[in-house]
Amino acid sequence: MGFVDSIKAGFSKYVDFGTRSSRSEYWYWTLFVVLATLALTLIDIAILGVDHIAGIADLFGLATLVPGIAVGVRRLHDYDKSGWWMLLCFVPIIGWIVLIYWFVQKGTDGNNRFGADPLT
Repeated sequence: MGFVDSIKAGFSKYVDFGTRSSRSEYWYWTLFVVLATLALTLIDIAILGVDHIAGIADLFGLATLVPGIAVGVRRLHDYDKSGWWMLLCFVPIIGWIVLIYWFVQKGTDGNNRFGADPLT
């Protein structure tokens, strides 16, 4: 899945917590969110100054929060893990390392309990 397709899928499946996402979909979505947040933060600083309370980047963060959680849950489903494992993000460092490890792993081949292989 390409960069633009991943962004489209992220927004079109923003409340889909039951299927699977490929590695490319997850990482392209993450790259999009990081780059857009960085660009919008720079725009906020240029327009509002450093001491702003809420700007465009903050609104973008709110708009992409649920789709980001959903794509993470779908990525865990591709690895045949429950979406509840996303709660590891609240465990500093160790939880993040475990999640990143799972996110970079190849998903299960063929169907699993969460649906069909996203690469087929």
